[in-house]
Amino acid sequence: MSNDTIIKLDGVSVSFWQNNVGVYSIKDLIVKRKSPFKSKTILDDINVEIRKGQSMGIVGRNGSGKSTLLRTIAGVIKPSKGKVTVNGTFAPILAIGAGLELELTGYENISMLLSLYGTLTDNKKTAIERISEFSELKDEVLRMPVKQYSSGMVARLAFSISLANDSDILIIDEVLAVGDQGFQAKCMEKIYDIRSKGKTILFVSHFPDDVLKICDTAILLEGGKLTHYGAAKEICENYRQLF
Repeated sequence: MSNDTIIKLDGVSVSFWQNNVGVYSIKDLIVKRKSPFKSKTILDDINVEIRKGQSMGIVGRNGSGKSTLLRTIAGVIKPSKGKVTVNGTFAPILAIGAGLELELTGYENISMLLSLYGTLTDNKKTAIERISEFSELKDEVLRMPVKQYSSGMVARLAFSISLANDSDILIIDEVLAVGDQGFQAKCMEKIYDIRSKGKTILFVSHFPDDVLKICDTAILLEGGKLTHYGAAKEICENYRQLF
C-alpha cells in the first residue's frame, strides 16, 4: 500500500445468513432435510484503493451493497473474505441517530461520543459549546432525553457531533436529506470546509447532484459488485443510465 493510500480493500466479500423460505416448520426441516438458513452475498470481491484527501461517492440502486460497504470500511461489519486496511481515524454518520443513547440527554450524548472519538482539537467544554451552537438546538432541548427528539432534532445532533471531530475520514451514508433546507446547506458548507482541509470523504447518496457537489471520484455498485470506478461525473452518468 502506497504512502498516500488511506483505505484499501483487497478482495472484500460480505455474506449474511438469512431465512430459507423453502423451510416453514420443524416437520419441513426433518422431512426435507434443508437448513432453515441460506447464505446471501451482499458484497462480492471488492477491490478499491482510496487516497488521502480524496472525496469518493458511492452510488447504486437499493440493495446494491452501498451501506454495507461503508460499514465494512468503518469496522462495523467484518468481511467474510478479503482484507480492509485503514490508516486513519473515522467520523462516521452511518444512520440517523446511530451511536446516540436515547435515554441520555443531548448534552450527555455529546460528552459520551466526544470521549469515544478522542479526536478533539480543543477541550471538551469548548467542543460541547461549539456543537450545541452548530446544531442550533436550544439549551432546554439539549437537556432533554434524546428519545423525546423529533427526527430532525436527532439529525442535527448526530451531524453536529460527527462534524465537530478532527478525524482523517468522514463517512456519510444517505442522511443529508433529513432536516430543513437551512441546516442541510449549513452541513454542506461544513463538508466543503472539511474537504478543503485535505480530509478524506466517503459519501453515499441516491442523488447524483449531491455526489457531484462533494466528490471528485465515485464508484458504482450493482448487485454487490463494483462495476465502475472513475471520475464522479462519469460514474453518476452511468448510475442514471441504470434507470
